[in-house]
Amino acid sequence: MRKYSDLIDQTYDFPTKEFKVKKNELHFHDVDLMNIIKKYGTPLKLTYLPKISENIDFAHQIFEKAIKKHKYEGTYTYAYCTKSSHFQFVLEEALASNSHIETSSAFDVPIVRNLYDSGKLTKEHFIICNGFKRPLYLENVTQLLNEGFENCIPILDNLNEFDFYLENVKDEFQIGIRVAADEEPNFAFYTSRLGIRYGDILPYYQEKIKESKAKLKMLHFFINTGIKDSAYYWSELSRFIYKYCELKKVCPELDSVDIGGGFPIKNSLAFEYDYEYMAEQIVENIQWICKKNHVPVPNIFTEFGSYTVGESGATIYSVLDQKLQNDKELWYMMDGSFITHMPDVWGTNNKFILLPINHWKSHFHKVNLGGLTCDSMDYYDSEAHISEVFLPQYDENETLYFGFFNTGAYQESLGGYGGIQHCLIPAPKHVIVKKDKGGNLHDELFAPEQESEAMMKILGY
Repeated sequence: MRKYSDLIDQTYDFPTKEFKVKKNELHFHDVDLMNIIKKYGTPLKLTYLPKISENIDFAHQIFEKAIKKHKYEGTYTYAYCTKSSHFQFVLEEALASNSHIETSSAFDVPIVRNLYDSGKLTKEHFIICNGFKRPLYLENVTQLLNEGFENCIPILDNLNEFDFYLENVKDEFQIGIRVAADEEPNFAFYTSRLGIRYGDILPYYQEKIKESKAKLKMLHFFINTGIKDSAYYWSELSRFIYKYCELKKVCPELDSVDIGGGFPIKNSLAFEYDYEYMAEQIVENIQWICKKNHVPVPNIFTEFGSYTVGESGATIYSVLDQKLQNDKELWYMMDGSFITHMPDVWGTNNKFILLPINHWKSHFHKVNLGGLTCDSMDYYDSEAHISEVFLPQYDENETLYFGFFNTGAYQESLGGYGGIQHCLIPAPKHVIVKKDKGGNLHDELFAPEQESEAMMKILGY
């Protein structure tokens, strides 16, 4: 076994739904990546929009199937966390797939207005407003409420936020409360800094909300690890639903729970996760606890960010040169940077699926990938499942291209898209791939590579 294709065939169940190799070249969701590279060059970001609608549709299917199976009397609503990717083409694709939205910043509200003005979003859409709110965010949310966005639901993150709405919202409005969940046992803090403590919720409702013009509609639940089949997750979810039941007995208008954290996305070809089982377990657990407490089941909302957009993205590079720095450390120097283009790799040690685009029939070896910045942390040396990276051998006569896949969430916002990047490494070009009504794929350039003039202006030159 010396060819790279042999390594993949013997290590994984390959090809997969997302990846196929045709004529020694990789295809991603049936997109011929070498054709994209020949047309646009590297480095580049790629967004395959149909994957967004596919994942949203799948989540609807599995939750609705679970609801039907257990004769659950509540409804299911899918919300997209805009913070994962604020791009217009992402939001429009999500909304076209029967998604609602969750916001986290004052600057999300102008996006809501733009989508409303363009007919992509209506005043009936749920707009779940999360986050610790500074004055401008409070004002913007209040304006939406006063303009008739009937399902705009500000989620209280602290005990003082509610006073602003009481004073400034003209008519009756809906409200939610974020519960401060306990963090994972190995986390630095015991309880989340976000949300309201369990013990404060019931007295706060009775003293401040019950007799006001606000209707408490929703309790919000979020843990940072996401939806996992672990004792920690089920314990925290159960504790949350017991609080819903306690509150429901004195607050009849409470009818919804919002489950944040989200489904995971594939970070390896060996990734395994039973989405359908987890959806069914969530529905079944909520129903069992509510039945035990003799209260009606809530409508279920989920907030999915990375799951919505992550698997639509790819980041593609070429190998500029190879460097053997000692007897065993071989480096491939690439035409980009992890710190600026894929900050999750550098900042949180995240892993993504890494595959070559060409040279699948070439021999392979262990390598380290080096970025262009002068920072020693600008590297990638291990996959999610092993502590090594293997790629085809470098050929100075034919460029080797490789890609990181499922990079569609957070990378642009964390990396400061369009701004100033470490060592002034420019933001790469961004290509969008769409499907027309006939199922044919079309690519278009969303943004060219960042130019020096734009950086000079930001820097004051």
